[in-house]
Amino acid sequence: MTSASLPLSLRTTPLPLVPLLETADLYLRAPQPTNLPEAAAMHADPDFYRFLANKPNSEEEVWRRMLAQLGHWAMLGYGSWAIEEKTSGRYIGTVGFFDFQRDLTPSLKGTPEAGWVLAPHVHGRGYGSQALHAALAWADAQLPIERITCIIDPDNAASLNLARKFGFREFARTTYHNDTIVVLERLREDKRLPIG
Repeated sequence: MTSASLPLSLRTTPLPLVPLLETADLYLRAPQPTNLPEAAAMHADPDFYRFLANKPNSEEEVWRRMLAQLGHWAMLGYGSWAIEEKTSGRYIGTVGFFDFQRDLTPSLKGTPEAGWVLAPHVHGRGYGSQALHAALAWADAQLPIERITCIIDPDNAASLNLARKFGFREFARTTYHNDTIVVLERLREDKRLPIG
């Protein structure tokens, strides 16, 4: 019997580690239990959800999100990072890739979906650009994929501009949870990371 055929609880091989990435101002790292208070405060802020389909989350829901972030790494070999501001050491958001098996048309199932969220108090500092740049550079080097997708509220000009800056192109508009969304993709031949 091989380790891979054993139930997860009996395997001796460690689960994949979340790689540590670094930018000029940020660390991208695995979420940690100590992030829960800051993450819960961020997810309880109505301004944080201005362009997101879901409502403010309870601490329990945020904890489940953090566990799902780690679960992506274990099941798919990719996932998301907690974003830590170097100067303060504070948790300020999340960036990475997901496969949520969303029930939408066109289907994004089986395709890494990029996502990024930052605490409102750090908007406008270029952190989203730094974090997405690092995450996409990692994906370009590590994932044998043809495309990465993302979904964005059509009124979220900052996120749409950021996605376009990194080579994402709109290919559909659809409805998800009764909200209109823009569906974008970044194809292998479109991989380009802006300098600086």
